[in-house]
Amino acid sequence: MRQTRRRIALGSAPLVVLLLLASLATGLAGCGRNEAGETITITGSTTLLTMTEEAARMYEEEHPGVRVLVQGGGSSAGIEAVATGTSDIGTSSRDLKDDENKLGLIDTPVAIDAIALIVNRGNPVEGLTKDEAAAMFMGRIANWSRVGGKRQNVVLVNRDEASGTREAFSKEVLNEQAFDRYAVILPGTGQVRSVVSEAEAAIGYISVGFLTDEVKALALDGVAPTRQNVKAKRYGVQRTLHYFTKGPATGLAKDFIDFVLSPRVQKEIVGVEFIPVRE
Repeated sequence: MRQTRRRIALGSAPLVVLLLLASLATGLAGCGRNEAGETITITGSTTLLTMTEEAARMYEEEHPGVRVLVQGGGSSAGIEAVATGTSDIGTSSRDLKDDENKLGLIDTPVAIDAIALIVNRGNPVEGLTKDEAAAMFMGRIANWSRVGGKRQNVVLVNRDEASGTREAFSKEVLNEQAFDRYAVILPGTGQVRSVVSEAEAAIGYISVGFLTDEVKALALDGVAPTRQNVKAKRYGVQRTLHYFTKGPATGLAKDFIDFVLSPRVQKEIVGVEFIPVRE
């Protein structure tokens, strides 16, 4: 009888092990799963990326059953993603183009921003006129000595074509004329700032919300790109930052947009980098 019981116990062991493994796998899967199964997907502007990530973090803390997935890619990518239904919200640092106005997108402005010209801290130039900035980025002013700087060739640092910041800068400063094709092309704000901080003859442009002591911001037409000047509309290169939805926002997308527009989030998150649209 003892031998029989031993054979039964040994024969059952693999089944017990399998049951334990299945139970463990189920438990682990449950730990990593969004139990409510509710997700908001947001794609687009790198300018809006940090702000949206911070708002998403706060929203998830207050809505434990919801995940907010935020990714960059550029304003054009965000507009395409929301238009095709692969994202619930598309973020953009530029207005819609004529062909995009036919996509059935609804615009919700979430912040006001400005674009600052930046140079290396070793550059003695303190400001440019808008015409000088345009001529420089079109390749017509190729040496800093033409604008009161050192005798150095200008190193242009530009954004890629998916960038809403590039689109806005082209519209507001270059009057949509062609950029110099020999400029360095970079995909994000951080990369532009980093390169300019290291190259003495470089000039680029970034959102005022991303200015740091690594670089020097230039006055444009005699007006510095300060928060006060942007808010008072004295600084010349301003833009609206957008959340787009396919048709009127509904469900979780609407709830998240309303959350971003709430006085608390506008002050505590949006206002850290940009000018709130609601105060």
